[in-house]
Amino acid sequence: MTARIRVDRRHPEPAAIRQAAQCVRDGLIVAYPTDTLYALAVDPRNAAAVQRLYSLKGRPETAALTLIAADLTQARRAAHLTSPAEVLARKWWPGPLTIVVYAEPTLAPAALAGGKTVGIRVPDHAVAVDFARAADFCITATSANRSGEPAPATPDEVLAAVPGVDAILDAGPARGGAPSTIVGVLDRDVTLIRAGAVPWERVLTSLK
Repeated sequence: MTARIRVDRRHPEPAAIRQAAQCVRDGLIVAYPTDTLYALAVDPRNAAAVQRLYSLKGRPETAALTLIAADLTQARRAAHLTSPAEVLARKWWPGPLTIVVYAEPTLAPAALAGGKTVGIRVPDHAVAVDFARAADFCITATSANRSGEPAPATPDEVLAAVPGVDAILDAGPARGGAPSTIVGVLDRDVTLIRAGAVPWERVLTSLK
């Protein structure tokens, strides 16, 4: 049965955040709100938890997981940020810009789908940020749905979509809207991987 942990979306109660973070440390899967939709969190260093997450979603193991960080410092523990990536992070985080860079070796290989890169961002949502900080490492940020199905924006939609989730950090409806823009910054070149909430032209302008 899914544990439902209620939390205020603007002023998250520390006890609720700690409970959710402990679930992640215990290898469980926790649904939580971001500044776009609800996502599913596990510790990306925990290979068993990552495998459970793929199974729960029915996600192809060739599709890498994206991460959410509490801040730039935490992001650096999971990924190697190039100079252009640092510029973009300082400009757009917190916010809906996911930056794909080389992953640190601490991440479980399954989380990277056999590759060497990872997408990461800091969301503009107090619950998600406090959750990642309490977990003491970046958390996964894949949408809280079965692969190919619509991404949920409310706790009830999460429970209908993935009833096997261990816990849900319930902060009411998520904001919804366009997904994060995804850009690749593996060296000095910046490439658009997926269009989203941040217009590509503004990404390029912010690098000048």
